Amino acid sequence: MKRRNLLLISFAAAAAATTSPTLHAQQSAPIRLVVPYAPGGPLDITARALAERVRDSLGTVVVDNKAGAGGNIGADVVAKAAPDGLTIGLAATATHAVNPWLYSRMPYDAAKDFAGITQMVRVPNVLVVNAERAAQLRINTVADLVAYAKANPAKLNYGSGGNGSAGHLAGEMFKQKAGIYALHIPYRGASPAQLALLSGEVDFNIDNLAAAAPNIRAGKLKALAVTSEQASPMLPGVPPLSESFPGFAIDTWWGLVAPAGTPKPVIDKLNKAFTDALKAPETKTRFDTLMAEPVPTTPEQFDAFMAAERAKYQQLVKASGAKVD
Repeated sequence: MKRRNLLLISFAAAAAATTSPTLHAQQSAPIRLVVPYAPGGPLDITARALAERVRDSLGTVVVDNKAGAGGNIGADVVAKAAPDGLTIGLAATATHAVNPWLYSRMPYDAAKDFAGITQMVRVPNVLVVNAERAAQLRINTVADLVAYAKANPAKLNYGSGGNGSAGHLAGEMFKQKAGIYALHIPYRGASPAQLALLSGEVDFNIDNLAAAAPNIRAGKLKALAVTSEQASPMLPGVPPLSESFPGFAIDTWWGLVAPAGTPKPVIDKLNKAFTDALKAPETKTRFDTLMAEPVPTTPEQFDAFMAAERAKYQQLVKASGAKVD
């Protein structure tokens, strides 16, 4: 406890000081960054990249993977940690926007148990169809897909990584906006869902751009639109769905949070270190390989963003009928 109190004092002093930003690096206690998913995925890779880049300003940051329950286990670790700046975590679309409405019982309150530090990245999702089937059906645009669905009711289906997954909810949003019907077929993860699309088991998916990009480049999948509000520079020539359906925006995102009650000087110190790291050209180059766009924000902006995302997904999860007991 004494060590935590000393760290809290040092954080506050560092935030107010106008001298060297490396004051915290003199502390021996490392910061624990909880990633609520398994090692090796995009969230883990970006967390480790930033942990390395903030070493000079914050000292050692140790990434701790706590996977399980759709991210709820790791998020709960952060929610119940001491609010002293020694434990922070990743907040993602699932843990802080979808799961509160998807799970019947939650171990934490996504709206009350966390303090935003900064958003880290956003990754567009992409509406893709099997390229061979698209050629057969003469589907080259979103308008073509919608027209086919309306002319052939109940003939289309789409896959996702499971009930309540990002692909499922994006698919339901697309159906609502387009006024079409397509049967949802859930798979045990995004990879099996993509294999089903490649083999022709399903007609279309809304997949994470990073996962779909290799098969788009290989000509096996045809990208009809991205789900971000604007076109993505990572997929030139592919329009956003918002051009066809104004207001359509459903990206994958994640950012950094601390336990609620963490003092503002501590939050501000963490925000400066991590946003500086996100703005570095080396970070953008590294994240480009994951199709992830760095999005540094203020703590207040990230809190407001997460609140808006929760409100959006509350409606989507309810409309989808998805539930996890």
